[in-house]
Amino acid sequence: MRVLVTGGTGYLGAAIVRALERRGHDPVVFARHATAARLPGRAIDGDVADRAAVIAAARGCDAMCHTAALVTLWRPDASEFDRVNVGGVEHAIAAARDAGLGRLVYTSSFLARPPAGQSTPLAANDYQRTKVLGEAVARRGQAAGLPMVIVYPGVVYGPGALTEGNLLGRLLADHLAGRLPGLIGADRTWSYAWVDDVADAHVAALEHRSPAASYELGGENVPQMRPFEIARELAGCRLPRRVPYWLASAIGRLELARARLTGRMPQLTPGTVEIFRHDWPVACADAQRDLGFKVLPLEQGVSATLDALRTGDRRST
Repeated sequence: MRVLVTGGTGYLGAAIVRALERRGHDPVVFARHATAARLPGRAIDGDVADRAAVIAAARGCDAMCHTAALVTLWRPDASEFDRVNVGGVEHAIAAARDAGLGRLVYTSSFLARPPAGQSTPLAANDYQRTKVLGEAVARRGQAAGLPMVIVYPGVVYGPGALTEGNLLGRLLADHLAGRLPGLIGADRTWSYAWVDDVADAHVAALEHRSPAASYELGGENVPQMRPFEIARELAGCRLPRRVPYWLASAIGRLELARARLTGRMPQLTPGTVEIFRHDWPVACADAQRDLGFKVLPLEQGVSATLDALRTGDRRST
């Protein structure tokens, strides 16, 4: 298959591009700086906020993985999140219809679903708000008959680029360098999913003859402190401090006020603190059954991530 990957230079997107090549497919990488990334397949520079560009890129393809998203704490103009995380889904659907694609796999987020013990999603920050809206757009596309699969990865991690898309890798790097102030909600449950496992599941969702409408791609569901306990065992580093919610909330308010005055990225926001107040387990049984989804043990994943940090490996996978 020739497969368009929007956001193909991102942390997960690049892993999907490489997984497509490994499995004999022809990836088409679509991103703002795709030609500079030197990834396998054909590269097309473009923005998912540009409807015409996405439609043009999809022509001649058989399928699409829509992974592009604005993943960050804050933007001075909140509508940027809407243009990318909502408009991008609308444009991917329009492109899939125009090109007659056989399959569209949309990468949603576990944050678009309700936290454990609740029945409705949160909208604690603009990223989460727009991922919830983006999922609603995708569900409407499915209801209209589009051959579309929605996937919900856990916290994707591994060696490589220390970006927003590799949150655990970045936190581990900051902790080893003494830059991590501490953990908020250290005992709250998060799901850690190895990047290559998640990438392979995307490709399997494209290949499956009759996949389900959606799949959760969770890894190990453990307290947020657990990866750092493993790091302590392997690297001899201390555990991070536990930051109480009241202090985190105060810092978040100050940081957000500073960001609004200066336009500079805050280190923390009240919305982020709200997210850390909840448990976010992610299942994977259906994906294991249908897609052959694998879950790399967290101990092995953290060990490989630490090895990459020590050797300076900054490749995406």
